Amino acid sequence: MGSVSLKIGDGTARFRRATLCSSALHLLMLASVVTTNLFALYAFTLSPSPSSAPLLIDPGTAAHPRNISLISENVALIVREIEASERRLHQIERELAGYDTFDPAKSSLPPDLKLFLARNPLPLGRDARSGITEMVSSVAHSCARSSAADLLNRYMSYKPAAPCPLDDPFLPQKLVAKACEPLPRRRCLSSSTATAAASRLPFPQSLWSPGTKNPGAGVYGLDKQLWIKPRWKSDFLIDAVLALGRGGIRIGFDIGGGAGNFAARMAERNVTIVTSTIEVGGKQMNEFIAARGLFPLLLSPSQRFPFFDSVFDLVHTMNALDEGGAPALGQASRTQALEFLLFDIDRVLRPGGFFWLDNYLCAGDERKRMVTRLIERLAYKKLKWEVGEKAEASGTEKAQLYLSALLQKPARG
Repeated sequence: MGSVSLKIGDGTARFRRATLCSSALHLLMLASVVTTNLFALYAFTLSPSPSSAPLLIDPGTAAHPRNISLISENVALIVREIEASERRLHQIERELAGYDTFDPAKSSLPPDLKLFLARNPLPLGRDARSGITEMVSSVAHSCARSSAADLLNRYMSYKPAAPCPLDDPFLPQKLVAKACEPLPRRRCLSSSTATAAASRLPFPQSLWSPGTKNPGAGVYGLDKQLWIKPRWKSDFLIDAVLALGRGGIRIGFDIGGGAGNFAARMAERNVTIVTSTIEVGGKQMNEFIAARGLFPLLLSPSQRFPFFDSVFDLVHTMNALDEGGAPALGQASRTQALEFLLFDIDRVLRPGGFFWLDNYLCAGDERKRMVTRLIERLAYKKLKWEVGEKAEASGTEKAQLYLSALLQKPARG
């Protein structure tokens, strides 16, 4: 009896399967409809008493105007009842969904958060096309949840034009992990990195000597073996993929790219890659990617990609299929969560472009079949498709199933 959430702009629409709460909501809606119909029946069947007519006016001639007046009054009453019911139903829906909204009038909100949430009149007045007269800042409904609201209050508590608080440098990451994105803008001065500029090497030497601490190992640190030397059956090599592109791969997007190794290898081949990443385990991934001379993007896979349609020649991902549904879309293993992610990948990928699913860890055959069905719905051409097992070095655990695929987006319409 789960739910699926869909981010739309600064809000979230949630669709629920039948539950006790949703059944109660349906009963309330039914009661509202019955009530309004009874009012209508009363209004159109009521006959005024002759004794209530004015003495100076013949009751026969006054009946018709009085009936019209009574009908108008009752119709107005019905409209008010319907509007009140709609407001109540809207509030109940929000309560059932678990969302609330920020009220700028609350005294507990930090001053700059109130300022950010304030409505701002359009400088040229009403917009003729949309009809709006004010601009409202974008803050996700998830930010108002109790688990995120306290963190957001801390994030927005600072002195304007002064240094940003340093008590928790990973506070933005904690908010993003709770689907509180995009984050509100702040009017404080960011801290400067302590890394000396003299230690930074020029590009392309900086790709493998960034002049800053290596944050980890594998995809989360410097790794010079990935995509160059195959270690498993499911490993594809960069040069082989680029050869299939026949010179048409120029810009790409690496989702959940860790420390930026994929972008570094592509940069050596004159291909520009944007790497989305989040700070993993308190490690400064974005700063490390930037030190390598690459383009980092602080973005969780559950967020809509901030790119125009059909702009990338290549989209690459390793583990984002499991991260794409959490936390904004519920459990990542849900089919709907994967659909939202895959369809957004399809949106930013140009026709003829490549989607490279790289060593995706399947939890089992059922998971592999579910991912396969979703990919087949997009009708991509399978250029490469490999399923293999990898055993742990210790040999104590069962071998795990991995899927690698190179898919080409078809032209549509």
